[in-house]
Amino acid sequence: MCGITGIYSPGATVSAAVLSAMTNTLRHRGPDHSGTYVNPNGTVGLGHTRLSIIDLSERGNQPMANDDSGVQASYNGEIYNYREIREELRSKGHAFRTNSDTEVLIRAYEEWGIECLHKFIGMFALAIWDERESRLYLARDRVGIKPLYYYRENGLFLFGSELKALMEHPGFQKRINPDGLALFLRYNYIRSPYTIFENTFKLEPGHYLCLHDGQLEKHRYWDITEAYNAHPYDIDEEEAREMLEETMLDSLKYRLVSDVPVGLFLSGGIDSSIVATLLQKNIPTPLKTFTIGFEQEKYNEAPWAKKLAEYLGTEHTEFYVSEDTALETVSDIPSIYDEPFADTSSIPTCMLSRLAREHVKVVMSGDGGDELFCGYNYYSKSVRLAEAVARMPRALRNGFKAALGGLSVGRFESAGKALGCSWITRRTRNYERNRAALLGIMENDMAEMYRRRLGTWAPEDFTGIFRENRNFHDETFKSDFAAIRNEELWTQMLYADFNVWLPDDILTKVDRASMSTGLEAREPLLDHRVVDLAARIPLDLKYRNGESKYILKKILSRHIPAELYDRPKKGFSSPVDSWLRGRLRPLVENYLSPEAIRKSGVFDPGEISRWKKRFYDHSSPGAPRIWNLLMFQMWHERWH
Repeated sequence: MCGITGIYSPGATVSAAVLSAMTNTLRHRGPDHSGTYVNPNGTVGLGHTRLSIIDLSERGNQPMANDDSGVQASYNGEIYNYREIREELRSKGHAFRTNSDTEVLIRAYEEWGIECLHKFIGMFALAIWDERESRLYLARDRVGIKPLYYYRENGLFLFGSELKALMEHPGFQKRINPDGLALFLRYNYIRSPYTIFENTFKLEPGHYLCLHDGQLEKHRYWDITEAYNAHPYDIDEEEAREMLEETMLDSLKYRLVSDVPVGLFLSGGIDSSIVATLLQKNIPTPLKTFTIGFEQEKYNEAPWAKKLAEYLGTEHTEFYVSEDTALETVSDIPSIYDEPFADTSSIPTCMLSRLAREHVKVVMSGDGGDELFCGYNYYSKSVRLAEAVARMPRALRNGFKAALGGLSVGRFESAGKALGCSWITRRTRNYERNRAALLGIMENDMAEMYRRRLGTWAPEDFTGIFRENRNFHDETFKSDFAAIRNEELWTQMLYADFNVWLPDDILTKVDRASMSTGLEAREPLLDHRVVDLAARIPLDLKYRNGESKYILKKILSRHIPAELYDRPKKGFSSPVDSWLRGRLRPLVENYLSPEAIRKSGVFDPGEISRWKKRFYDHSSPGAPRIWNLLMFQMWHERWH
């Protein structure tokens, strides 16, 4: 696991000093070695920082060249099936100098060109410079586990694992992209291909770029859409369980490939539990497991993780988060996430990564289970609400829709109960989201419903917080929902989250948190073969009679007692509401003060003060919005 960066500048000579400075910003991703390469005519430069996982010798250092230096590679990630590919290449006459997967990547490119991407089982962001053809290729793994940013303006092209590498180049222009800012305010993250800066992009998962003679082409080499649109497999529960467990076991086997010890993030939820269970039952030594806990019971799954660890016999380590340690970590967030990022679970993820790094260099995670197997509570709630609306007589539906925007809080709660959806309530922070989501359903616009349900700021609210008037037309999820031909809401939501939420929030969170401390995180549930299979498993084996992750629980039931996993979902989050009212309040008063707001020049100081007052006098359940603003202001001070 590593950090990569580079410069493509056909009209100017690459500065070796600037390239080295860009590379040094990524030393946390690869503390074991760093190196750079500039091609003979100075038009291309590659930088690399290495976290040694496979072939720990100096022979595995990068950038790495083939025999005649016609091909150079800088690569972040793991090709788990590199040994099989190496044997296939040997049969075709290729010789190898190292035991690294990087050399396999180079030889595979020599043999198959950029189509070699289809051969790989793994996670990666890579750069290949082909001197013979004067082509630079950049590629990102199928699911988007590893990040890749790029910047293009005035003949200058930069790329890197993180934005901080690009910002180190003197030619990089830090102009805030209004669309990127609006996306952050709405969702707490910025979806691909947008970033917070103009002319700066994230390469989407499953894509590669080709630069040749100053021309940029983008291609998609993998797409899960076809699997979601295909007819589900005609299989019963037992067949599905066997197929899925076998595929997961193979995925886990590949992710044990390492020349250093491997551990596991164990939350106590279904996803990490199934990874822990299958792993521990198929390795001869105790697995090292790591858990973060909270004093607030609402957020704490640590006791369940500990019970599972004891049952499986893992070597378990846990750490309980206090407000003091949270405050210390919050101060690090802007440096770790170098574009605005407001998922509150980044706090425990950073702490968990630091805890694990004291013991191991590689750790597995259970990410992906929710998006593949109907794990989020809002899936079933959205479907139930849509079904309730569909049952309403047309006249009643039209009248209700007309009145919806003006319903008082109390009357809206009563209306929710009348629809059989009592979870719509003024007593939760989701009240405003639920009312807006219901309006989207009334308009028969499921993408708008989803935007409203998942959004932190509604457009009618955040347009008023800017210093200057801004127009923002949000199309998030529209193309994702439209891509599912059968218009089944369950599948549309799963597909949208897999394409957007998973890579741009969940995987971004884990990558930055783990790599900030030189820890490699592997995602066995996101092996593309598991993903393809999950997309084709019938829906009633993912969600049945109110039970999410049904088929995963059936796999677990073969190995561990039900009491270790069969309980309501909590999710991996933080008690930010109480923290903001407690030890984190000085941060809010500092960064959201009128003086600080005026200094950043983005928001209206008076409006921000009003939102802050509503939160602290308890007239608005606005903790997510205050946190969202705080994260932007802290990022702005650090990076802009």
